[in-house]
Amino acid sequence: MTIKFLGTGTSQGVPVIACNCSVCTSSDYRDKRLRSSIMLTAKGKNLVVDTGPDFRYQMLRAEVKHLDAILFTHAHKDHIAGLDDVRAFNYFQGTAIDVFADYLVQDALKREFYYIFAEHKYPGIPKINLRDVTDQSFLVGDIDVQPIEIMHFKLPIKGYRFGDFTYLTDVKSVSQSSRAKIKGTKILVVNALQREAHISHFTLEEAIHFAREIGAERTYLTHISHRLGLHEEVSKELPKGIYLAYDGLEISLGD
Repeated sequence: MTIKFLGTGTSQGVPVIACNCSVCTSSDYRDKRLRSSIMLTAKGKNLVVDTGPDFRYQMLRAEVKHLDAILFTHAHKDHIAGLDDVRAFNYFQGTAIDVFADYLVQDALKREFYYIFAEHKYPGIPKINLRDVTDQSFLVGDIDVQPIEIMHFKLPIKGYRFGDFTYLTDVKSVSQSSRAKIKGTKILVVNALQREAHISHFTLEEAIHFAREIGAERTYLTHISHRLGLHEEVSKELPKGIYLAYDGLEISLGD
């Protein structure tokens, strides 16, 4: 199993428009962050989690030639806005793309991309197969996927566990029952927005505390804002086994 970080930034990305802070003006490529998304490759399948506004460029930058499925965590624009660009995969693959989403995300997709679901479809619109996500595990090909409910302030959203790998983003709180589903994971990805308290995201301190509780062999922090600080400087502060993710980073573990 290989995981590529397509984007590791918050909703505005980094650099932020019109910002002259040290992070936004950094020349370090690790401080350039598109909106958060990953691609997981396993058992001959490519799965993308979330298609934010940068989805088209992320696919081009990573030279992705085939896509089997999209999984959505929640319906905020920085996680769904790029769905229209699956059209290219539809054309070259000659198939619809399986899209896995809970009912809240499905409702948002039907509003934001109403033309996909119209009775009389315009030629060339995206073709998707909408699949329900509940709390029950499901298969994408031969890949077992366990949804994990987490809370983004008062909004219930989905994280996902794929075998020994768990991906959580935009989380502020995690119930004990959901923590039980995460325990035992070898690689954990979790958001760490900034140092200051935030109403709907883990701070750096909260993310580190959560990572220690879960006890994964490796934890990677994502959904990072320019307020967290420079990648090089923050990395020096992190405990052993906890790392800042960055765009383009690839990690692997046994299938």
